[in-house]
This record gives sequence, structure tokens and C-alpha cells, in this order.
Amino acid sequence: MMKKDMLMMMLGMLILILGVLIGVAFLTLLERKVLGYIQIRKGPNKVGYMGILQPFSDAIKLFFKEQIFPIFSNYIFYFFFPVISFILSLMVWMLIPYYFNMISFNLGILFFLCCISTGGYTVMVAGWSSNSNYSLLGGLRAVAQTISYEVSLALIMLSSIILIMDFNMMKLFIYQDLIWFFFLMLPLSMCWISSLLAETNRTPFDFAEGESELVSGFNIEYSSGGFALIFLAEYSSILFMSMLFILMYMGGYNMSLFFYFKLVFISFLFIWVRGTLPRYRYDKLMYLSWKSYLPISLNYLLFFLGLKMFLI
Repeated sequence: MMKKDMLMMMLGMLILILGVLIGVAFLTLLERKVLGYIQIRKGPNKVGYMGILQPFSDAIKLFFKEQIFPIFSNYIFYFFFPVISFILSLMVWMLIPYYFNMISFNLGILFFLCCISTGGYTVMVAGWSSNSNYSLLGGLRAVAQTISYEVSLALIMLSSIILIMDFNMMKLFIYQDLIWFFFLMLPLSMCWISSLLAETNRTPFDFAEGESELVSGFNIEYSSGGFALIFLAEYSSILFMSMLFILMYMGGYNMSLFFYFKLVFISFLFIWVRGTLPRYRYDKLMYLSWKSYLPISLNYLLFFLGLKMFLI
């Protein structure tokens, strides 16, 4: 029986990983099409019907290209850290509350925080191991940004945790049966989505890959497979963060069509922001995190703490 359970869990994880990879492939296609129409041009439309096979063509091209590496790089770290980054971004997906062969994390939110904290190290080591000044600067900037926004991310999450008094993601669904937390804590949910943009290094916070000043940032020395893995990790985390926003603020997880509509909409929001907003000025980056989001999240934390004590 034990062997059968383990086999089912492995099978479930395999299906999940395949689903995430296919989702990421079509998210890149959606991004290129949407950005195309925002810039009044067509996106990819040659490979397959309306460009639908473009992501697979890109993947085949990237993974079959020659793997080159800088001669002065710290080769082991340089080679393995994109792989670790990708594995971490897939590990977070275990938090999805399955309906079959349930993997239920009682401390799911803590697991999520551990995974995204470790993600900062992968960026830093990937930048450092290339042994290039550009990539080192890009890595340092990305880590500084990730760490500072993780603080506000965790504090905003604490307000939701205080309301449900549990680290289990499934409880969020139960508590949002009558009203979404989105309406209950509107300014916080806006701060949260903005922090997610910073956490995933997306416009307007894409300083890790500032083209003009850093020539692509920490991944400048990566090509072919290494670049593809970093790219996959980034888009996988975008998809997961979109899902997490729905879990926390838009009614939790249920396997309805409406859930997937919400997921596509939040993912679309990431792309829409990229097509609309210019990059932030670098010296204004920490201003948002420490002077705006931190006081707001702390005040709301005290408010919900008081509310919880009052209701009990």
C-alpha cells in the first residue's frame, strides 16, 4: 500500500510539473502576443496556427544550441545554479492543494516563504559565478530588491494569516466562502500585487536586467540551456504568484473554470503592466518598499490583530 501511495504521489508530481511547463510555454506566447498588440504590431504568427507552436520552437532552439561558458567562470556554480533555480520554482508548486492524492501542507505558507527566500541565493550565485562585472552588479541589485520586498510580502501575508489563524492554504478557501479578502483588505491586496511584481523582477521593477546600464544583468553570460532554465524559473514563479494572489485574496482554490479565468487575468495583469509602465528610477526602488508598503502593512497587521482579539 505504501509503495502504491508513493507511486501515486510521484505520478501526481510528474503531471503537475508537465502542466506547469506547458502553462509556462503558453504564458510566454500570451506575453509576446499581448505586447505585440499593445505596441500595435502582430506577435508571433508564423509557427503553427496563429503562432501557437512558437514556444516549442523556441524551447527546441534554446536547448539544442551549443553550451558555451566564460573561461574564468566558477564552472560548477555557473552550470548548476540555473538548474537549482528551476527546481526551486517547481518545488513551490507542491503547495497547490490537490483534490486527488492530496499533498496537504499544514505549514504551506512557511514553505512558500522558505522557497522564495532561497530563490535570492540562486540569482546571486548565478551572477557571481559568471565572473563578470556586469553580471555581479545585476545579481547584487536583484538580491537587494528581492530581500527588501520579501519583508513587505511576508508582513502583508501575516494579515491574512491572522484572520485565518493557520498556515494551511486550504483554510484560505474556507474563510473566503462569503466574501473575498480582496474586498476586506483592498489597499493591502494592491500592495501585495505590486510586491509580487518586484519579487519576480518584472516591469516596473526589472532592475536585475536593466538593458541600458547592465546589459541584461545577472544572466548576461548565460546562453542556450542555462538561459532557458533561468527564463523558465522566472515565468513559473509569475504563474505561481498569480495563483497565490487568487488563493489569498480572490476566493481561494477550487477546480472551477472561474478559478482558471481568474488565473489568466492576473497573469495577463503582469503582462499588461510590462506593456504600460516605464522602469522605475533605481534610487526610488527602496522608497516604495520601506516608506510606503512597510508602514501600511504594519498598520493593517495591528488593525487585524485588534479585530481578531475583539471578535474572539
